[in-house]
Amino acid sequence: MITLTKMLGKDRTSSGQSTRRASVRDKLLIKEVQEMELPPTCKTHFEDPQKLYEFNLTVAPDEGFWQGGHFKFHIYVPEEYNMAPPKVKCLTKLWHPNISVDGEICLSLLRQSSIDGLGWAPTRRLKDVVWGLNSLFTDLLNFEDPLNIEAAELYVRDKEAFRIKAKEYVNNYARR
Repeated sequence: MITLTKMLGKDRTSSGQSTRRASVRDKLLIKEVQEMELPPTCKTHFEDPQKLYEFNLTVAPDEGFWQGGHFKFHIYVPEEYNMAPPKVKCLTKLWHPNISVDGEICLSLLRQSSIDGLGWAPTRRLKDVVWGLNSLFTDLLNFEDPLNIEAAELYVRDKEAFRIKAKEYVNNYARR
């Protein structure tokens, strides 16, 4: 169990006073990480358990175009959290209309503000980000507002060719 005392470590002055103060972000993350329920297709990995603001998420879709792949995302929660959204990058190369070849992600809730009103809000939590990333492989898949235009156009033109290319990327880049 992660506690604020453990996270802050034993940094103390000779008078016993703590030399570090927990930020609002760190206090929120301690609670959110402990209470976060992940979809069965997701796993988190914290390289440093003292840095809850930086971790990797692996999504392994069990259906759809990317079934059988393991897609790794790096998530960084800025100091301005929960007023600002986490920054997310896809580290696995994949053929997806909402994820660019550089790993940028088109997901409304990762935007500070969005036209559709579904952007980041202080009421959102880290679990919303995890569930949103997971949903990019199922129900949030969006061919109408693509980041990877070439992938979206191929889907519209030839769904079978899209499926083949997506599987090719899974086999080449997303197998464990």
